[in-house]
Amino acid sequence: MRACKIVHNSEDRIKVEFPYNKEMVSRIREIPDARWSKTLGAWHIPNSENVYDQLIRLFPDIELPSNPIFEHCTSTLDGRSNGTPTIKPGENPSEDRVYPASLPLESTGSSTPSDEIMITVSGKILILKMPKNETDIQFVRTFKYVRWDSRQFRWVIPNYGKNLELLKNYFNTRISRIETILLEPPKTIPNFSTAIFINDLLKIDSESLQEIERFKQWMEQKRYSDSTVKTYVMAITTFLRFIKPKASAEATNEDMQRFVYQYMIPRNLSFSYQNQAVNSAKLFFKTIKGSVLITEQLERPRSEHKLPNVLSKDEVSVILNSLQNQKHRTALSLIYACGLRRGELLNLKPENVDSKRHFLIILNAKGKKDRLIPISEKVITMLRNYYKLYRPKTWLFEGQFPGEKLSETSIQEILKNALAKGGIKKPVTLHWLRHSYATHLLETGTDLRYIQELLGHQSSKTTERYTHVTEKSLLKIPSPFDDL
Repeated sequence: MRACKIVHNSEDRIKVEFPYNKEMVSRIREIPDARWSKTLGAWHIPNSENVYDQLIRLFPDIELPSNPIFEHCTSTLDGRSNGTPTIKPGENPSEDRVYPASLPLESTGSSTPSDEIMITVSGKILILKMPKNETDIQFVRTFKYVRWDSRQFRWVIPNYGKNLELLKNYFNTRISRIETILLEPPKTIPNFSTAIFINDLLKIDSESLQEIERFKQWMEQKRYSDSTVKTYVMAITTFLRFIKPKASAEATNEDMQRFVYQYMIPRNLSFSYQNQAVNSAKLFFKTIKGSVLITEQLERPRSEHKLPNVLSKDEVSVILNSLQNQKHRTALSLIYACGLRRGELLNLKPENVDSKRHFLIILNAKGKKDRLIPISEKVITMLRNYYKLYRPKTWLFEGQFPGEKLSETSIQEILKNALAKGGIKKPVTLHWLRHSYATHLLETGTDLRYIQELLGHQSSKTTERYTHVTEKSLLKIPSPFDDL
C-alpha cells in the first residue's frame, strides 16, 4: 500500500493505492471526503495535515515518499523503482531528508510537465501524453480506434495486441515514465432473495423528516419541477422507511440493492420507479455528510426500449368526433394537432395563441424549455369558436369555476368517455395522441430534425423511436415469405 500527492479536478489530493481488500476499503471510507476514482483506478483523499495523520493511524504500514513533493506512483521504462527511497512512519531517515509524519503531501501543481512523454496503462486502454509533434501525431494515428481526449489533452489507445510494445519501440528513450494503474477488481454481487417480501415499512422518524425537508428545499431552489420534487421526495421517503432502524447516514449501496430485490421486484414496480429511486438517492445522499453510501456506484437499471403506441388517422378521427362537448373536443384536438404533453395543454393561456403569426407558444415546458409550434388556419378557427363560446379568463381550458385550471383527472376522464363512445378498446392514453402526431408527421415526409424541435425533445435519439413505427417505411419492406 502506498500514497502520493496528485492534482485531481484542480484539487490537491492524496492518492492511495492498494490491492482490493474489503477491510481496507471500509477503513479508508472512515476518512472524510474519501472518494474512489475510476479514472485514477485508486482512492483519493483531501491533502491536509489532519487527513494525513488519520491516514497514518489507519494504515501504519503505508509507504510514503521520502520527499513530500515527489510523486511516488511512478516507475521507469523497465518497471523498476526509479531509485528514490521511501520511508515509513516511525523510521529514522538521515537528517538531510527528515520529514515529520504529520506533514501533508504537497502538490507541484502539475503531475506531468508538458515536454515529457508519459504512458499510463489502465486496464484496456493506454493513455499517452506527449508534446505536440506532427511526426509523432502521424504515428499515433496509425493505431486502430485511437482517439484524442481534448479535455485531458491526451491520446487514448486500446490496450491490446502489441500496441504497448509499438509505443515503447517508437518513443524508446524519450519516454519519461510508464505508469500502471491497478483497477479495483469487480465486487461480488450480494445474493438477495426475492422470496423475502417486506410488507410493513416502519414509520419515518423526525430526524429523517428534517433531512427530507432540507432535500426538498434544495431541489426547489435548484428549480426542479413540482412533479420531480414530489416524485423524488416520495421515493427517498420509501427508501429511508425501508432501511429502518438504520439512519440515513448508515445507508449502504447494498441497502439499495436489497431495496430493489425485497421491495420493488416482489411488488412488480416498474423500470421507471426503480430509475426514479436511484436518481433520488443519488441527489439525496450528496447532501448527507458522512454517509457510507457511494453515490457514484449506484447503478440505474438497463434502459428500456419500448416502441411508442400509435393510433391510425381513422382512429384519431373517431375519438375526436365522438365528443359533442366543444371544450372537450377542442382540448383533445389540440393535443393531437400540436403534439402536446398533458401538462403543456393544461398550462396554456389565451395569450399563448398567436393567431396572426400562426403559432402556439409553449412556455416553461419539460426541461424548462420554451418552443413554438405552427398551427393551421383550421386550428385557429377551432380555437376562435371555442373562445367565443366559453370566454376563458386565466387558462385556455378552465374547470368548473372561472380562473380554475382544468385538472389532470378531468382531461383523462374526457379521453375515457371518448374511447367508450367511439367503441375503441385499446388502452389509449393522452400521450398516444402525441405519439400519433409525431408518427403521422414522419409518414408525410417531415424531416426528423423538425419533429424533434416541435416535440421539444432534447435528444434526437428520443425522436428516432418514431422511425420504428411508421407505416410508410415499414410496409415497403417485402417479406421473404411472399417470394416462396
